[in-house]
Amino acid sequence: MSSNPLLFFVLTIFPRIIECYTEYGIVRQAIKKKKVEIHTIDLREFAPKGQVDDVPYGGLPGMVLKPEPIFKAYDNVVEKFGKPYVLLTEPWGERINQKLLEELTKKERIMIICGRYEGVDERVKTIVDKEISLGDFILSGGELVALAVIDGVSRLLPGVLSEPKSLEEDSFSNRWLGYPVYTRPREFRGMKVPEELLSGNHKLIELWKLWHRIENTLKKRPDLIPEDLTELEKDILNSILSGKSFKEWLRERKKLL
Repeated sequence: MSSNPLLFFVLTIFPRIIECYTEYGIVRQAIKKKKVEIHTIDLREFAPKGQVDDVPYGGLPGMVLKPEPIFKAYDNVVEKFGKPYVLLTEPWGERINQKLLEELTKKERIMIICGRYEGVDERVKTIVDKEISLGDFILSGGELVALAVIDGVSRLLPGVLSEPKSLEEDSFSNRWLGYPVYTRPREFRGMKVPEELLSGNHKLIELWKLWHRIENTLKKRPDLIPEDLTELEKDILNSILSGKSFKEWLRERKKLL
């Protein structure tokens, strides 16, 4: 991967939405460490008299983002920085997932065109590489989608997270969903931290984590259960399906410790 920062270009009519978010958290950290640069581009600056939208042909309702300001902004970026990989936010676009975010970390320049109103003029799609979405629902604009991409990609870049090992523990990066996490105090309103996590026995803790990863996945996203299960994973999955608890399962398999 290049040592140069990953460049994001966000085309929007509400630049402050993007700029505000970049002042906090992981994205701010990524900028500070020079792992990413975020260029927020106000489409109104590329539109005559600031008019970025117009009525659609065919007598359809609503307004449509005009092609001219988007193409002018795109050309300006190409001229100054080189051709970017272009994403367009659309309700029917490809759902963003961890695999897509990981693929985007390999890009050098990413442009995100934030849709608004009834969408963008269809001709804009001649410069688009991929249409993306957060899911099967409608938002008033693409800025939240753009921020999801920026945040999700930034945290994957080497050197951004203070604890890079946490990436290995993430849901959707690991084979299974995440496990329950706890912090101080050890007991709160009668609810105690599981004794396994306090044991100091690393093998026991790893087994506990794997059990609860599999249990979480089975309960919440059974569609994500891998097909290539190890013998240990099969054993745990079958035990959970049979109604056993972690402690019951472990008593029967003391040799694992």
